[in-house]
Amino acid sequence: MTETIHLVDLASSRLGGVVVAANDDFFAPKENLLKPETPVFIPDKYTDRGKWMDGWETRRRRTPGHDWALVRLGLAGIVRTVVVNTAFFRGNYPSHCSIDACVAPGGADESQLTSDATIWRPVHDRSELRGDEENTFTIDDRRRYTHLRLNIYPDGGVARLRVFGEAVPDWRALLAGGAEIDLASVAHGAHVVDSSDRFFGEPRNMLMPYRAANMGDGWETRRRRGPGYDWTIVRLGTEGEIRRVEVDTAYFKGNYPESCSIESAVVDETEGGVSADAAVAVAEWVGVLERTKLEPDHVHVFQRELAATAIATHVRINIFPDGGVSRFRVFGVPTMAGRRHAALVQLDAMDEHESRRTLADCCGAPAWIDRMAAARPFRRAEDLFAASDAAFHAFTRDDWLEAFRHHPRIGERQAERAQSAASQAWSAEEQAAVHEAADEAAALAAANRAYEHRFGYGFITFATGKSLRQILAELRERLAHEPPAELKVAAGELRRITRHRLEKLVG
Repeated sequence: MTETIHLVDLASSRLGGVVVAANDDFFAPKENLLKPETPVFIPDKYTDRGKWMDGWETRRRRTPGHDWALVRLGLAGIVRTVVVNTAFFRGNYPSHCSIDACVAPGGADESQLTSDATIWRPVHDRSELRGDEENTFTIDDRRRYTHLRLNIYPDGGVARLRVFGEAVPDWRALLAGGAEIDLASVAHGAHVVDSSDRFFGEPRNMLMPYRAANMGDGWETRRRRGPGYDWTIVRLGTEGEIRRVEVDTAYFKGNYPESCSIESAVVDETEGGVSADAAVAVAEWVGVLERTKLEPDHVHVFQRELAATAIATHVRINIFPDGGVSRFRVFGVPTMAGRRHAALVQLDAMDEHESRRTLADCCGAPAWIDRMAAARPFRRAEDLFAASDAAFHAFTRDDWLEAFRHHPRIGERQAERAQSAASQAWSAEEQAAVHEAADEAAALAAANRAYEHRFGYGFITFATGKSLRQILAELRERLAHEPPAELKVAAGELRRITRHRLEKLVG
């Protein structure tokens, strides 16, 4: 198997992965595809339909077509590697398979996922399968997906499906409340960068959001026979201020570490053109928790023991001298830099439809959306803002007029062009003072009409923080402008509105 240390099985049933539907599972149920256990073969076991198989198996197809299964990922994310395991399927495995992916609501059922409204994109073309083997396919697609469709040709059996990738949570929803989160959870995009040893158990197990099932469900190193200690480096889901740490030694009773310590580092993602994970080799590590004695089969909670201020993108847990840790939690609050990084990761990973819909919340002009969608990825917030400036710089007069139509008149809630719910909410927030001053509504309506009669489009101003009296004074002053000069002023105001919304979008 070729998955690397930092990837997680996004489709794991223990993370909430579910086979939503399959067109056929006559011989063996579709649910077996995502079972966490290694497939087994029992020679003498049969059912009333035939040989019992530990996998998903369809009947022999006598008509044209192929079979398929729809999988809802437990964690939405970027898929890197898919393993189609045909263990013990020797004379009854599919000859080929292909894989499609989509973005759909978590509760989408078979009818929704198979309707024309759901856009499935091929992420792996039809490829040959081998029987009784782990067939590994690399996926070259940087988009975030929530569902996969496994197509098998023409029929047959697959024991297990593993979907290794990087989780990309819905950061906008996750950060909305401002509460502490587990920065080291795979559900929040954290992953293992490196580890000194993983002989008995994978270090990624420590980052799972559920409690361990047994000792084999944690990180365990071999017995150390010389000097030194073992360690694992974890890249947090995003930069954050560490408030609390949990080190859980559940099930490790005769093989728990004698003690542990924790260090942190802040690594710039793009510094020197080197990825943050590669740069940890030369990072400046700072102590977060001094070497502290551990107990067997126990959840250790460290809060007062932590360094006063610990900001981190990466953490390193050191265990002395060796042993096992079941779970490692790092609770904290994302910093402003962390919030921006998370929002950009999510924006960059969106599919075309979702990214355009999100960008339209900031500016509804099609020309701006086209250029912004094409400019992805945005490594930094500054890249996002620069791309917006460049998109506006290329605008024609018609582009500006179309952009203006996506903003409601001052004092009104609905624009000439359709707005998203988020755009409407932001417009209402920006014009809060205007909507509260109902006594001057008639004067504002008259001024709006005069402006539109003179210039041919609605009055645009950056209304945030302005009273209705200030806006009316500005409107009347701008009525004296010549049309070319006023177009430049209105364009500048739209740029300010868009920049303000982009800043809100990224935290």
